Amino acid sequence: MNRYTVAVLVRNQFGVLNRVTSMFRRRQFNISSLSVSETESSEFSRITVTFDGEETYKQQLVNQLYKLPDVCSIKEFNSDNSVSCELLLIKMANEAANRDDIRTAASAFGAKTVDYSKDSIVFRLADDSRKIDDFIDLMRDYTILEICRTGSVSLEKGSTTIRQTINL
Repeated sequence: MNRYTVAVLVRNQFGVLNRVTSMFRRRQFNISSLSVSETESSEFSRITVTFDGEETYKQQLVNQLYKLPDVCSIKEFNSDNSVSCELLLIKMANEAANRDDIRTAASAFGAKTVDYSKDSIVFRLADDSRKIDDFIDLMRDYTILEICRTGSVSLEKGSTTIRQTINL
């Protein structure tokens, strides 16, 4: 099974997210991450979806997404043609015995301390999904109090944009 990341440019309308994600559900794709926001124009929203599946079924899904009336454009991304990033907030127990090890590990990964109290430390890390997974795995040796992470966001390298291939 392969992992895919696609961006779907849609009209910014009520119910569009539900229609797009329902297409994934009906095709039995498991969504690993989902990120949605307005674009540089409030007329459009961008839905970035990471999911697992087979190439043939992925192509059928893309073809079906194009049939939705509010879908304007779809771009598929991979590590060669795009820049991707994900955000992690992780709250760790601030225990004296582990404090230095936790802060050293966070520093090595480039995580920034964004909140510090006598009971907890919150770190922020923005990077690719693999590095975030590695950081979480390392932190599992200590007391994780809470984790919150966004879905992956991706932009195509170079000057091409998703709006240049709008299918209206």
